[in-house]
Amino acid sequence: MSNRIYPIGIQNFEKLRKSNYCYIDKTALVYRLATTGSYYFLSRPRRFGKSLLISTLEAYFQGKKELFEGLAIEKLEKDWKKHPVLHLDLNTQKYDSPEALEYLLDDTLAKWEMLYGRQETERTLPLRFQGIIQRAYEKTGELVVILVDEYDKPMLQAIGNEELQTSYRNTLKAFYGALKSTDGCIKFALLTGVTKFGKVSVFSDLNNVIDISMWEQYVELCGITEKELYHYFEEELHGLADKYKVCYEKMCAEIRDRYDGYHFCENSVGIYNPYSLLNTFASQKLDNYWFATGTPTYLVKLLQLHHYELNEMANEVVTKDVLNSIDSASTNPIPVIYQSGYLTIKGYDEEFQTYKLGFPNKEVESGFVRFLLPYYAPVQEAKTGFEIQNFVLAVRNGRIEEFLQRLQSFFADTPYELARDLEVHYQNVLFIVAKLLGFYVKAEYHTNRGRIDLLIQTDKYIYVMEFKLDGSAEEALQQINEKQYDQPFATDSRQLFKIGINFSQKLKNIEKWIVEC
Repeated sequence: MSNRIYPIGIQNFEKLRKSNYCYIDKTALVYRLATTGSYYFLSRPRRFGKSLLISTLEAYFQGKKELFEGLAIEKLEKDWKKHPVLHLDLNTQKYDSPEALEYLLDDTLAKWEMLYGRQETERTLPLRFQGIIQRAYEKTGELVVILVDEYDKPMLQAIGNEELQTSYRNTLKAFYGALKSTDGCIKFALLTGVTKFGKVSVFSDLNNVIDISMWEQYVELCGITEKELYHYFEEELHGLADKYKVCYEKMCAEIRDRYDGYHFCENSVGIYNPYSLLNTFASQKLDNYWFATGTPTYLVKLLQLHHYELNEMANEVVTKDVLNSIDSASTNPIPVIYQSGYLTIKGYDEEFQTYKLGFPNKEVESGFVRFLLPYYAPVQEAKTGFEIQNFVLAVRNGRIEEFLQRLQSFFADTPYELARDLEVHYQNVLFIVAKLLGFYVKAEYHTNRGRIDLLIQTDKYIYVMEFKLDGSAEEALQQINEKQYDQPFATDSRQLFKIGINFSQKLKNIEKWIVEC
């Protein structure tokens, strides 16, 4: 097995290179980015290598040629000029008050002022930033490089708090405005983040910033392509195949299903999640690593706030403008969920210029649905796995009454904010249950103008379910029989259950069910 060291959590390029960590060479793209434009913005999900990209650019613009020995950029760059680099990292602070952002900016500016000085008249944060840029250029004789990591961290943490959002927006908008007023002193600038706030953009005064988030030529800048996977990790893939006692091709397919599938523009190559891949190779174990690093609760809050029907999530069709813009006051939670990496581009309609979205891979789909369960049902987060196990075992063993009782318990104690739209809540719980079961057995969930069907198949049993809202269980069962929902399984040797279920808005729960074998 490989003795290489994997750079899990390593965000500093110099440390990575000097400590001989495994590095996937992105420097040809770094060179193209650095030499073909001035102001850029890049959005990518968390743990996709944005901070390492920033650090790589910092080392390049500081002229640290020795760190790039053997990499593609070594043959491309001839001059290796040393530029003053101002690196602002907004990822390290908890933003819960207006002062939190101001303190971080003040601290960063103070450190830069130790190098480049300060004028007494520079009393505001934007004026101080502007003065630093000008003096850095004047003192070194070289144009300045500005690198901002996680520019949107304050905005993301304040989603749902319009007052705090407004405060952060005003502070950052004025602060970044210094870039425009000192344009003649700046060589290059890159701002990265998870999301792009559109209508409330902190970039509204920076109309020269180019958003490359959906540019095909920079799709591979962060993350790992399949070509890179096979080039750099052939030995690891064979090792995993041996450990799991499967053929090499099957292991590659499993890795692809779990961690591939990110598309940041139409018709582009798929991108693997780098964090999950590196953890898999380091631990020699397939697992949901990206999800284990934490899912922002603001995503679920957005879904619940807007009473979003989860069934629509994997069938969303949107325009490019929707994908590229987040408005904190918007009633559409999809852009922030897409930009956060929980949905990705699955298809593109060239005629109408619309994008079809879906879950990128098995890790994201299973992790996200598991994460949702405690927010929609009275299940403690720590017991989610146990509840899923009980559900699956009941279905596999034909214990239909136990399954239905467990389903009924998922509607108990419906939170007030969800009870205001019971039908949507009801559908969302069924969607989550179907998805969770679907990872272990074949489960399909459909909606069609108020009709809710759940079809579950195991190796021994078939369950055909019809749900009614404020109707009757008898009516639901009658519909199964009249419309012959069981007809496709007429010659199937498995035992078939037809189940009619009625959901009562008054009771806020399943009122009655009838099972017919």
